[in-house]
Amino acid sequence: MASVNTNMKWIEAASYEEMSKMGAAIFKEQLKQVKTSVFGMATGSTPEGLYKELVKAYEAGELSFAEAKSFNLDEYIGITPENKASYHYFMDENLFAHIDMKRENIHVPAGSSEDIEKTATDYDAAIATAGGIDIQLLGIGVNGHIGFNEPGTAFELGTNVVELTQSTREANQIYFDSIDDVPTHAITMGIQTIMNAKKVVLLISGASKQEAYERLHSGEITTDFPASALHNHKDVTVIYTGVK
Repeated sequence: MASVNTNMKWIEAASYEEMSKMGAAIFKEQLKQVKTSVFGMATGSTPEGLYKELVKAYEAGELSFAEAKSFNLDEYIGITPENKASYHYFMDENLFAHIDMKRENIHVPAGSSEDIEKTATDYDAAIATAGGIDIQLLGIGVNGHIGFNEPGTAFELGTNVVELTQSTREANQIYFDSIDDVPTHAITMGIQTIMNAKKVVLLISGASKQEAYERLHSGEITTDFPASALHNHKDVTVIYTGVK
């Protein structure tokens, strides 16, 4: 355990909509500057507003994703892309079906792979081949997880297979018919993979994330709180709303 002064940039938004617009503005500026940008994408309710802003910008003719690439953080093990609870499906519904990013440039870990360990290794290799991630979008779990890296995860891990905690499965039950349908394992970018991104944008929204926000803001670095690894990153912007 250690505590350090952080270089994180903290921005408070007045509302969820403002947080989404602020986050989207960072992505839009990156894409305008570098058409071949590589983006790290996240799922869940928190980034939905940001994706809506990117879709609106594309539909207005402000942006083109035709030369960009994306790599998603994670996917459930044992779920096919066609499953409505899959992160493949989520990303298509919220972003990819509405923009001009080429299908071959969209990457989401294959949770239904027969060789999941090779899939994990190959995923990091593909990110490296693409030139690395320019901006990694993150949310944060109530227990401090980023991606599906649960408390106790070593900071040095690349993309790997993880067992999901009960709290994480319960939080994600809203996307399934019952808790029994929520997978017990997932494939996720490891903390080291996330840390390799050139820039990180972390969105935190809502009263349920207050404790996670406060713990991250404290500056303490510990594997018991995976998001705390971000204090060691040189370029992190945290945009938050409704957490206090």
